[in-house]
Amino acid sequence: MKYIRFYILIVIGLLGFNIKAQQTPNKLVAFQDTLIKISANVLMAQSDAQKLELNGRFVKTLVEALKTPNSFAFAFDSLKNISVIQSPDHTFRVLSWYLPLEGGSYRYYGAIQMNTKSGPLKLYPLIDQTENLSDPNIITNNQKWFGARYYEILPVTSGNRMPYYVLLGWKGNTQLTNKKVIEILSFNKDNLSFGAPVFDGKELKGKNRVIFEYAKSNAMTLKTDLKAGMIVFDHLASFDPEIKDKFEYYGSDGTFDGFKIIGGRLKLQEDLTLNNDPNASDELYADPKKNVKPIRKF
Repeated sequence: MKYIRFYILIVIGLLGFNIKAQQTPNKLVAFQDTLIKISANVLMAQSDAQKLELNGRFVKTLVEALKTPNSFAFAFDSLKNISVIQSPDHTFRVLSWYLPLEGGSYRYYGAIQMNTKSGPLKLYPLIDQTENLSDPNIITNNQKWFGARYYEILPVTSGNRMPYYVLLGWKGNTQLTNKKVIEILSFNKDNLSFGAPVFDGKELKGKNRVIFEYAKSNAMTLKTDLKAGMIVFDHLASFDPEIKDKFEYYGSDGTFDGFKIIGGRLKLQEDLTLNNDPNASDELYADPKKNVKPIRKF
């Protein structure tokens, strides 16, 4: 009889565990649906004041969702307005998004969620202070964030040094230009910092982050290339040699540079030759080397 009671208790316990396990994703799906509705309302908002008010509701709802046990495992992949990227070592993830405002400016929002397994939520809110940073090269923390919408994370380790993470991000800027950012994220116990002097190459001494600015009418490649084993990006130049440092006239000149990880540092590699996998549309590609006078439109 004792064994039967023991067996019944085990079954009841397992059933209760399964019900709770099912309730967690259902609860997070409900939160996600609410967040999707708020996002749609943000897009339809008629003024910056309305956008900011609705975004405040979005932030509060998102934090409540992240407080749900095991929320770290929930992808929020139906929530298209925010980027959710997880570090390859599964220790944290970054959630980031932006609001386009009147006059062509942007405001950025985000958070870093640590993977605490089933423990309490550990969250670092990211407070965009772009407008208040007198020097965009300074090392900052989550309270003084150089805002961006991140889309890739690359961990860097070397020997016994503490690892750091390279974040690649898009940063809409003004009506005339966009920016992209190579940001450095590192953790020290319960603190985190953005920016570090890990870049090597000409004109890179003392750089804590790399910022690219280019014409809004153009696109810029900035991505990790696993085959090349580096971060690759378009080389930006002014279409008119007489115009310097007016970035609304800058775009790709058709060449590529990159950063290769050597000894835990990012070393600049210039004039890269990138080989793509064969593609059925390759025959449609016009080789610029065959043009006597190539024409570039920016």
